[in-house]
Amino acid sequence: MISMLNTKKGMAALTIGALGVVFGDIGTSPLYALQAVFGSQGNLLTVNQNNIFGVISLVIWSVILVVSVKFIGFIMRADNEGEGGILALVALVKSSALPRRYKWFFIFLGLIGASLFYGDSVITPAISVLSAVEGLNVIAPHLGSFVLPITVIILAVLFWIQKYGTSIIGRLFGPVMLLWFAVIALGGGWQIYQHPDILHSLSPFTAIHFVVASPLAAFIAMSAVVLTITGAEALYADMGHFGRPPIARAWFLVVFPALILCYMGQGSLILHSQHLNGDAFIQMFPSVTRIPVVLLATLATLIASQSVISGAFSLTRQAIQLEFLPKMRIRHTSDRETGQIYIPFVNFIMFIAVTLLVLAFGSSAKLANAYGIAVSGTLATDTILFLVVMRMVWCKSLTTIVIAAVGFLPIDLVFISSNTPKILHGGIFPIVIGAVIYLLMTTWTKADLIIDSERQAMEGSLQSFIDKIHSTKPPISRLPGAAVYIGHHPNFAPLALHNTVDELHELPQKAVIISVQTTTVAHVPEAQRIVFDDLGYQDGISSLNLFYGFHDVIDVPKALKSIKHLSPELNFDSSEVPYFVSLSKIVPTRRRNLARWRKTIYILMSRNAFSSSDYFKLPIDSTAEIQSLVRL
Repeated sequence: MISMLNTKKGMAALTIGALGVVFGDIGTSPLYALQAVFGSQGNLLTVNQNNIFGVISLVIWSVILVVSVKFIGFIMRADNEGEGGILALVALVKSSALPRRYKWFFIFLGLIGASLFYGDSVITPAISVLSAVEGLNVIAPHLGSFVLPITVIILAVLFWIQKYGTSIIGRLFGPVMLLWFAVIALGGGWQIYQHPDILHSLSPFTAIHFVVASPLAAFIAMSAVVLTITGAEALYADMGHFGRPPIARAWFLVVFPALILCYMGQGSLILHSQHLNGDAFIQMFPSVTRIPVVLLATLATLIASQSVISGAFSLTRQAIQLEFLPKMRIRHTSDRETGQIYIPFVNFIMFIAVTLLVLAFGSSAKLANAYGIAVSGTLATDTILFLVVMRMVWCKSLTTIVIAAVGFLPIDLVFISSNTPKILHGGIFPIVIGAVIYLLMTTWTKADLIIDSERQAMEGSLQSFIDKIHSTKPPISRLPGAAVYIGHHPNFAPLALHNTVDELHELPQKAVIISVQTTTVAHVPEAQRIVFDDLGYQDGISSLNLFYGFHDVIDVPKALKSIKHLSPELNFDSSEVPYFVSLSKIVPTRRRNLARWRKTIYILMSRNAFSSSDYFKLPIDSTAEIQSLVRL
């Protein structure tokens, strides 16, 4: 009985935790989504019963089909060792039996989706916080001129506190979001109680009738309806923190009913209010409660922004460890939670971009134009990669794949096509962000493959290196003690090892060659992380391969310390032993293996990449970095 109670308490805690971390983005969409259709600045459609009922019905059934059915019902089952997100799908495709040329096509398609996610990550804090602070225009119109300064100050504080981590603030996330969903449900429910005719929008036939009777209006409305499902990707991306069951439970028991009540309540207010002025969300609530609601909304949007910023950090770390981006400084802000990280460079760039967005667009209604294209592009990419996983990893029949494609892809294509006109009205911004990031990732990936091939040719096999030692005259001097050489490829001799022999003509009695490899799974258990080969004790040289998942923390000295007992070759102090790291100094050539301008970009990225020594957590005082010229 006690264990059952503990289990129930644990599930309840996970469910409340998921409310705070996973649903912040989609949970704050009511602040601006309908404003983009019927607001004073959006005004896409005229306010009448047919349009109100039709749009609200489209919202309800889009949320049901995209979030409840597609993501929670299907895509969230495509986990990579419990982890989700678009790069988890990419990792599954990368490890599948798909032919190489098709595999790389879908990998690059996944990189497009990941790039658009960055565009989404920049817009979310801007539109969320701005839409909440705009509540001042309703409460005290004379304070309207302070909306932008207050928004920028709040965003500055939000990005500034990232370096301190979110463990303390995170404890408040779940209860605050639970209160948020309760408040928006009550506000919407009160409006529905006053005008229950809005309940007609619950029927799918209302949406179908709207599409058939007013196809152009429905198509235009879909460009704003997509704003109601922003954050659907977060449900999948944050699955590794909580698991699918708590997320599904939080969605169906709390978030989904609260959102539906809120959207129907806003629709009812817009339809029946004779003197609606501005923000319909704030005006759902009695005047006496509007100031607390604005404060709660601001706090909820900070939580939503925090979730997206953390998601950008997590996505960047995955991209680095899957070798789609150069190494960057990653700080772990919690000793217990490996997922709580802070990437200074990403944080700084995001803050600059978000601030510029707020100042350039000036209102949430205008920002909504820039929002939909990034969201719809990411959703479509998720769908396509999921279909590939169903076919190549789950081995589902072609008939099943076709049925799934027919069920999911048309909705994504409607969202994309309806948002295409927004490109001329701000939608170009996330596309530019996505294009730049995609260019950087593909340039890094392609150039890195070339450099990798060049390095392998220069390194040669480890066995060849050992044979070279035997044949070298005069014999190589052997120094007492041990040394660790960080290599790039298993069973190859690191260039730093070549330099030690060729230039110094000496070698330690114990030379351990370590190759660190990041797998396509999220986590590798410590018991399965190490493959040691003493090479038959050939000349004191041994090989150690360390395997990490793309969500694991790489720490070479810590790994060495844990395996000292495996062999006398490893019996040394990992904090005192000298480490030698092979670095590549890229020399551009006139070969046509990559465009010259992309070579320039790659060289700039490699020069500004985070030090490999720091990335592997090597001790500063006992690490030597040796450069070798590598042609590109």
